[in-house]
Amino acid sequence: MREPVAAAASAVTELVGDRASDWDRAGRLPEDLVRKLGAAGQLSAQIPARYGGPGWSSADNGEFTAHVGSLCGSLRSVMTSQGMAAWTVERLGDPAQAAELLPRLASGETAAVAFSEPQAGSDLSAIETTVTVDGDTLLLSGHKKWVTAADHADLILVVARMDEGGAVVVVDRTAPGVRVRRVADPLGCRAAGHAEVRLDDVRLPLSRLLGGGRQPLSLLVTTALAYGRISVAWGCVGILRACVAAAVEHAGSRHQFGRPLGQHQLVARHLADLWTAEQLSTRACEHASRCWDDNDADLVPAIVLAKYVSATHAAKGAAAAVQVLASAGAQDGHVVARAYRDAKLMEIIEGSNEVCQLILADHALTRSRI
Repeated sequence: MREPVAAAASAVTELVGDRASDWDRAGRLPEDLVRKLGAAGQLSAQIPARYGGPGWSSADNGEFTAHVGSLCGSLRSVMTSQGMAAWTVERLGDPAQAAELLPRLASGETAAVAFSEPQAGSDLSAIETTVTVDGDTLLLSGHKKWVTAADHADLILVVARMDEGGAVVVVDRTAPGVRVRRVADPLGCRAAGHAEVRLDDVRLPLSRLLGGGRQPLSLLVTTALAYGRISVAWGCVGILRACVAAAVEHAGSRHQFGRPLGQHQLVARHLADLWTAEQLSTRACEHASRCWDDNDADLVPAIVLAKYVSATHAAKGAAAAVQVLASAGAQDGHVVARAYRDAKLMEIIEGSNEVCQLILADHALTRSRI
């Protein structure tokens, strides 16, 4: 880990301390923590230096994301949302929009990206939110569900239909007609500020339309999801590292039937599988980040593979860690109990396991015809 990344990781460790479980039970991250990391550029560390960001590579940001994910899944989720928003602006915005918005996201303002709707989950082609041009303004209407970090966000990037294509609209949370309501008692990442967002005839200046709009809806979705998937994948590596540490510590210190728990073969099997899962997930993420940094042609399948492998292993690994710790880890607030809930959510968000399997199967079929 390079020195700037190691220093940032050390600082976050000190800031989080042992408070992640309290935040999880309370369902809220401290606002000063989010703002402090945002002001340091660490919520979206791949923003280029020319816009005031740290300008980290995907590899560096990935290791940092894994570290934060090992400490607090909710904080990592906020980082993922911020990074998705920044990446979407960087890729889709015109030069003036990038010059205005990216420095704001690198210096303390927060953002979320709104995809899902009541009838549009995995099938985002079913999005019903619309944006139209009305004179010299935009008119935005719709209903978004499960918008991660929306309750923390100053800006919400809303994916909407526009004529025969799509658009991403940058919405100030305080704009008239915007209503944000927290999701009550989510299964995982409970402090990440998941919310539903209602947009009732929200009027905005034309400059809030990234890149002029009317882009293919599939392009808008895959652009943001590329960042989201690799960030979630690295976050799952962090979940696995936390589970390995907790399971190994418990199995090495607790005695049953006259010897350490870890010396019982069936428990040792869990430890071996956990460590293997962390190693495999790390390698998949490292490969995806190399593809990202090298602009490799295999970037899309590499990212989907990393997300699928890491999320699957995190869910199974967290379950194994709970099994090893038994009643010690089966209580709300324990790191492996939190990991168990958070990891299951990772198999759903930013492309469910089933969607990832379909993408990977299509890639395999395509390659077989080359």
